[in-house]
Amino acid sequence: MRITAEGLDWSTSGTPVVRGVGLDIAPGETVGLVGPNGSGKSSLLRCLAGLRVPDTGTVRYDGLPVRDWSARRIARRVAFVEQDSGLDTDLSVADVVGLGRTPFRDRWRGPDATDRAVVAAALDRMGLTGLAGRSWRGLSGGERQRAHIARALAQQPYALLLDEPTNHLDVRHRLELMELLAGTGQTVLVALHDLTLAARHCDRLLLMHDGRLIAAGTPAAVLTPEHLARIFEVDAELATDALGRPAVCYRGPLRSAAPVPTSPPALAPVPTPREGTS
Repeated sequence: MRITAEGLDWSTSGTPVVRGVGLDIAPGETVGLVGPNGSGKSSLLRCLAGLRVPDTGTVRYDGLPVRDWSARRIARRVAFVEQDSGLDTDLSVADVVGLGRTPFRDRWRGPDATDRAVVAAALDRMGLTGLAGRSWRGLSGGERQRAHIARALAQQPYALLLDEPTNHLDVRHRLELMELLAGTGQTVLVALHDLTLAARHCDRLLLMHDGRLIAAGTPAAVLTPEHLARIFEVDAELATDALGRPAVCYRGPLRSAAPVPTSPPALAPVPTPREGTS
């Protein structure tokens, strides 16, 4: 599914948070959303997921404006995973993951064989089969995060929007998650703080600062020493590790940073989707 946005602005209490953002994410593309804290990444994701109505601008799924879509219609196409859901329940892990099937069920109908099979597959993909019967309240933070991602997978969406999904995860599960996202064939937009993970697993990166889109393109084009210094205030560069994979090499923090440009540049062309996507 293609996700586009044109001229998105969103404010809260009179304070601009998202400013004039436009983007175009191709079907099957894995795109990383990066930027320092407070740059507007979470708010942008919520606008794209239909959870916030932008003050101005339009979000489209496959060319169709979604401003007036129902939450149910959106949930049949897009799954959103937030940083912390605040969910507090006595439900089992399988029941929480089963909430991802809600958009496809009539109000009074319980899960059928298809729902149960989809939930079982989502639990397996996130390594949670052994925890399916455990109470939600007995899970660690990392286990809860994996369950939220399994719930999103159970929606069988055309697109996944994820806000810092690697929070609370240990190193192994971070790597497994990013490999899973990059290999789903679905359209993926994921906000990340770990720039090496973003560079290694994303086709393109979108760099935000102060609510604006500052740069868009390949990891090498976005994670330049200049951007790392001006936006993240670190002395660093995108290098390669011993296996030839991208890795951000940090020398240390900068005590001051150059001013950030106030006008966003034109977006880089969207690359041809990976083979086998639609």
